Amino acid sequence: MPIPVMRTSAWIKVRNSKIHGKGVFAAKRIPKGTRVIEYLGDRITHAEADARYDDHDPNDNHTFLFIVDKKTVIDAGVGGNGARFINHSCDGNCESVIEDRRVFIETTRVVEKGEELGYDYEIGREKDDPPNVDEIFACRCGSPKCRGTMLWPAKDPRKKKKAKKKAKTRVKTSAKNKTTSRVISRSKTQGRSTASRRRKASRR
Repeated sequence: MPIPVMRTSAWIKVRNSKIHGKGVFAAKRIPKGTRVIEYLGDRITHAEADARYDDHDPNDNHTFLFIVDKKTVIDAGVGGNGARFINHSCDGNCESVIEDRRVFIETTRVVEKGEELGYDYEIGREKDDPPNVDEIFACRCGSPKCRGTMLWPAKDPRKKKKAKKKAKTRVKTSAKNKTTSRVISRSKTQGRSTASRRRKASRR
């Protein structure tokens, strides 16, 4: 039997959050393992998602895009419901689950009345991320386990590679002077813009 659409939920209320903008809070005590709400919105392709947000502010970390699979993304900014306001948390009380190509938010522990719901967005990194990408996607969840960023993996792998490369490479002064006169331009549109980043499901 198909799972009914869970556009609203008696378990939650949407109101202002200390973490960021609006947040979702428990309207009553929610037991562990409760399927709270479905993540709804416009179902589009990854290419459509990139095109839709290509001209947005690159310093805007606000994303309502959620990966369903390799073909589909849910854009909760269009036709979305209250699930889009659940904030990121590095040590959240919820997780995102994909079932039958639909996204649901479920509790991973008991959530007391008035407590804010949160789950790990696990927003992916890109090879050509700007140097300040961790500042753009800074986390403010306040958890003792906060990793400081909504991105995953938590540490930028490029920094490790650069450090290793720098340690191994010695450039002669004459060669350096010759190469510095050449400037290679890099398109700002390479890769995926920060405004079109996607949330990922914790469990499938």
